Amino acid sequence: MLQQFDERNRNLIVNINGRLLARDEAGVSPFDSVVQGGDAVWEGLRLYNGRIFRLTEHLDRLRRSALALAFAEIPSHDDITREIQRTLAANGMRDEVHIRLTLTRGIKITSGMDPRLNQAGPTLIVLAEYKRPVYDKTGLRLITSTYRRPGPDVLDPIIHHNNLLNSILAKIQANAAGADDALMLDARGVVAETNATHVFIVESGAVATPRTIACPEGITRAAVLALCREAAIRCEVRDLSLAEVYRSDEMFCSGTMGELAPVVEVDGHPIGDKQPGPLYRQLSEAFAERTRNEGTVVVE
Repeated sequence: MLQQFDERNRNLIVNINGRLLARDEAGVSPFDSVVQGGDAVWEGLRLYNGRIFRLTEHLDRLRRSALALAFAEIPSHDDITREIQRTLAANGMRDEVHIRLTLTRGIKITSGMDPRLNQAGPTLIVLAEYKRPVYDKTGLRLITSTYRRPGPDVLDPIIHHNNLLNSILAKIQANAAGADDALMLDARGVVAETNATHVFIVESGAVATPRTIACPEGITRAAVLALCREAAIRCEVRDLSLAEVYRSDEMFCSGTMGELAPVVEVDGHPIGDKQPGPLYRQLSEAFAERTRNEGTVVVE
């Protein structure tokens, strides 16, 4: 699974701290905290026909992450929303768009790790791209990575931070194995998530997903759990072992970048009949209906 360049993005306008710049002109300072140490938080948003799905929830998570990292300044929801709207307007966008928000601690007076060196900030980057959901809806193949997801004793996953090397190393392993993505375990050896998405399994008609001990509090994950409750589908949030994954009737991933996508194989083990399962199809259709009709209007 390799994303392809979308020609519609050739002349993108990028927003950096309110400055609208051509994609080839946009840049951040080498003294910015995101360059110096990945000291930043981020969110991925998706625009559906002029509406951003779960915008408030995403901005809430961004703010909570910045607070956990003790950012001195955090833009308001209204300020961030205005910059998103300016960016979309500059690009003439209203649908099939993924928005990457990055909020860094800001610019340092000299290179170094100490946040006291930050005397200007924060830096807000709004990157909007034409990007359809990136996963193959006919089914993904996963391998289990040897890299483990850290828990809150190492780096708390409720901080939606820009330190993504753990995920990148796992993705390198998946690429080398010819798989689509990597399933990642936590330090205890139970399932956390993939390198990029939350995971769900289905067994005997019940849906289960891992606890958020070594994975972030997913916005799409929460939407799926709500859809299960509304449809009276049994759902559990609990520890999952690899053996439970291998024997599951269905498995699927969730995330803003790829929405819901079925998994048909893990470590060479077929999942169910290696086809998208009925509960995945039901929840995927319900999610699509939800995104068609809900969201914060940002483009009239």
